[in-house]
Amino acid sequence: MQLDSNILLIINPISGAIEKDGIVRTLNEAVKLQKLHIQSFVTSGQEDLVKLKKVLSKNEFQRIIVLGGDGTIKLAAEAITDQVIPLGILRGGSANGLANNLKIPTALDAQIEVALGDTIARLDRIRINDQFCLHISDLGINAELIKHYEASNIRGAFGYFLQSIPTLLSCDYPFEFEISLNGERFQKKGILLAIANAQKFGTGATINPKGAVNDGNFEVVIFKSLDIIEILKTLRDEVELPPEFAEYYSTTEARIRCKEPVPFQIDGEYQGSATNIHATICDTPLSIAIPATT
Repeated sequence: MQLDSNILLIINPISGAIEKDGIVRTLNEAVKLQKLHIQSFVTSGQEDLVKLKKVLSKNEFQRIIVLGGDGTIKLAAEAITDQVIPLGILRGGSANGLANNLKIPTALDAQIEVALGDTIARLDRIRINDQFCLHISDLGINAELIKHYEASNIRGAFGYFLQSIPTLLSCDYPFEFEISLNGERFQKKGILLAIANAQKFGTGATINPKGAVNDGNFEVVIFKSLDIIEILKTLRDEVELPPEFAEYYSTTEARIRCKEPVPFQIDGEYQGSATNIHATICDTPLSIAIPATT
C-alpha cells in the first residue's frame, strides 16, 4: 500500500519491558521504502492529550501508528475524536490486550505491514464518564492489581505476576454494585465488574467470550467469586463460564454505583477508586488497521 501523506508515530517510552529504539529504526526503514514522511510524538505523562491534539491540529496525517500499550492507544483515540484517521498498532505495552484481541502479529515486520496496510476495521468506542475505553475497563480486584503494578519498578507480564499474590491478600472483596441497564436496576456482589468491548484481558484470560469490538454494544460482566478453577478455564480459547461464576449483560449504556469506593481502571491504567460509573457506546467508532485475515 502507498499512503499519500504523513504518518504520526506516538511512542510511549516507558510502557512494557520493551526497548523501543530498534522498533522505531525498523519502522523508519519501512517508511522510507514507501517514500513517506514520519513524525514522532513521545509521551511524557504531562498533558499528553493537550499536546497531541495540538500536533494534530497543525498537521494533516494520513495514518497514526501507536508504539505502546492499551493506555497509549486510548490516548490516540481521545485525541482524534473530530477526525477520521486510521490507527495502526505496534506492540509496545506490558499486556497488549487490544493488540491480542485484534490478532496483531507478534513479529515486528508483520506488525509494521499491518499498521501501514489497507485493511481497516471499525472499533467501537465506549465513553466512560469523561474518558474513552477501547478494550476493557473494570472495577474490583483487577484494577487493584494494576494499582500495585503501577507502583512497582518491574514492568512486563512478570511484574503483573509478582503483584498478584499481594493483591489477593490485601484487596477488600467482594464488592457491592448497583447496576442500571436495559431498563432494569439490580444489585450484585462480586470480585470484579468489567465493562468489556473485547473478549480477552492482555494476559489471555477470556472474560467476554461472546463479545465483539464492532457490534455496537459492550458487555457488563460480573465475576461473583474467586474460583481458581474457573479462573484457569478462562485461559482456554473456547470458554463457557457457568452463571454461578460469571454473569453477562449486553447493552449500549450502563450505570454502576458502589456503596464504597472501588478500585477502577480503564484500558490498563489505574484511575483511582470510583463510586459512580456511566458507560455508553459512542456514535463515532475508531478506524483501526487489522490483519487481512482477522
